[in-house]
Amino acid sequence: MDRLDWKIIAGLERDGRLSYAELGEQVGLSKSPCWSRVKALEAGGVIEGYAARIDPATIGLAVQSFVEVQIRFDAHGEFEAAVLAHPAVVECHTTAGDSDYMLKIFARSADHLDELLRHNLSKLPGVQRLKTVVCLKTIKRHGELTAWARTSEDRGRPR
Repeated sequence: MDRLDWKIIAGLERDGRLSYAELGEQVGLSKSPCWSRVKALEAGGVIEGYAARIDPATIGLAVQSFVEVQIRFDAHGEFEAAVLAHPAVVECHTTAGDSDYMLKIFARSADHLDELLRHNLSKLPGVQRLKTVVCLKTIKRHGELTAWARTSEDRGRPR
């Protein structure tokens, strides 16, 4: 990736609805070469897609939680398939340490979260233990990866 590619992904990360003409103007390219570069970044997997950012609380999902999950050794495939299909799980990450996975979930209320944990997530394949942390307030959401990646690169760290 060259300097223009970095500018393009930074611009799209800030505003994914920019037209190619607007984006090109920001980075110093005309519309057509800007379009070509964006398509190459998409094809190369740098840009994974475009989506609206929804505020969970405005759609009735006011309780955000992080759930550490420990599972049986033989159940990883089944567990991951179940998590991929589960609408309450918005993120799932494998982890090192005491737990095998970290889930990010949203619920309507504390009662809804309790129901989800006791009667739903605890029954996913292989689950042995759940440890839940409830988020009281989100300070930062959707940080800009390009700004951090460039800062890290400038300091000689891997990006």
